[in-house]
Parts: sequence; C-alpha cells; structure tokens
Amino acid sequence: MTELRVEALVHVYPEGDVRALDGVDLTVSAGERLALIGQNGSGKTTLVRHFNGLLRPTEGRVLVDGTDAARLTVAQLATRVGLVFQDPDRQIFAGSVRSEVEFGPRNVGRAHGELRRDVEAALDATGLTGEEKTNPYDLGGSRRKLLALASVLAMRTPVLVLDEPTTGQDVPGVELVRTVIDAVAGEGRTVIAISHDMRFVAEAFERVVVMRAGQVILDGPPATVFAPAAWDALASTYLEPPLAALAGERLGVGSTPTDTALIEALSSGWLEG
Repeated sequence: MTELRVEALVHVYPEGDVRALDGVDLTVSAGERLALIGQNGSGKTTLVRHFNGLLRPTEGRVLVDGTDAARLTVAQLATRVGLVFQDPDRQIFAGSVRSEVEFGPRNVGRAHGELRRDVEAALDATGLTGEEKTNPYDLGGSRRKLLALASVLAMRTPVLVLDEPTTGQDVPGVELVRTVIDAVAGEGRTVIAISHDMRFVAEAFERVVVMRAGQVILDGPPATVFAPAAWDALASTYLEPPLAALAGERLGVGSTPTDTALIEALSSGWLEG
C-alpha cells in the first residue's frame, strides 16, 4: 500500500501570484481515511492535485512511497493515486458508460478477464449496472458524478481521492458513496476526501485535517476536531461542527455521538423533565 508524505509544500499559481499552499507538512499513512475540510480557496484541491502530479510544487516536495513525485510522470502516478474531480463533466469524455469506466484500467494495463471484472465491480458499486450502453450525458448530474467515481474505482489504485463526493447526491446517493468508502478502506486502501458535509466527514472518516489560507490548522480524529475547543478554529475558516457534535456536547455525550447515544440522552432528559 501507498504512503503519502508532504514536506514544506508551497504552491504559487502564476496567474495573480496566488500562494495557494504555504508550507504544508502532512503524512497520510497507507490505509487511512482522511477528510480535508476548510473554506473555498483554503488549498484543499490544490493539495490533492499534487498527489497525482496534476500540479507540481513551487517549493517543497511530495513523496509517494518514499519516491519524490516530481520524478514520476502523471501516468506513473495514476497507477497509485486515483482522483475523482468535483465536477464530473471535467472528467467524462467517452460515448458510453462502459467505455468511460474501461478507459482508466485499460490504460494502466488491464485486459481481458481482469478488465471486465474490475469494470463490472465498479459499475455495481456505484449503482450503474445496466447503464453500460448509456451515453454519460444522458445521465443526470448526480449519476454522472457516480460514473466519474466508477471510472476511478475500476483502476483499483492504492489511494482514492474524492473531491466533494456527496455534492448533489440525495440520501441514498450519500449512503452509496459511504459504502464505497467502507469497501475501499476495508481492502486496506487509502481514502482521502474533500468535503463540506460535516456530518459525512464525522461519520465516514477517522482523521480530519482543517485547512485555512494554504496551511493546516487542525489535524486529528473527528472527536477532537469537532470538540468545543476547536470551534473557534473551525469558525475562522467558516465551518461549523455537525449538528450532532453541537447536540452531543450539550447533552454530555461527546462531539461525535452515535444516533443511539443521542436518542438515549434526549429520552433521559425528557423523562427527567
């Protein structure tokens, strides 16, 4: 499996001389579930695009299993880090769902039975079985997003990066995405997600990194990042803890309570009242 290490990473966009990353240090161990949160423009997407070589450091470096990513081509990195864009229309180009999902694994050397197995598994995981002949642009926006996810899933990369995977999804869609994350993590692969859905982050990830102005300002498990001591830091990047965290603290059951704990605390308070 693949470890990612970021050392003193700086990225400056030439257009406007924007310093999008400002000395980021971060290690992501193989098999971790890590969520990146922060306001728009805090550097989250810029950071993850260094993992697969779409962006290169202005200063510092990114190590993929100990190898400087600057020495690897985008094609080489694509076998290790799969990135699902926030906007699926920037990723989808084929004339059918099956062709779209086949493209990535075929280009990293899969063929015949292995290719068919990985494609069918990705289609099944994302609820797209039966749509193989459909033109992607005949799918709705939320299903195109799932198609983009399927196209990367089929590559079976050791690291899966998701940029706002729940945006535009209904409740079943969010649950499907979470099931995919559970399955990928269950295989020992790494999952990194950018998200503004704090409930999803708290429930699906074991580590949360908060970014502001190109820097990491918080890093820890959800119970720590969403605890009252961190609320001012979250507010500084225009984030609020999930409702469950607010209620959990008020009811004395912690910042990441289970639904059962909340119900029991509420029932107890009602009975005492």
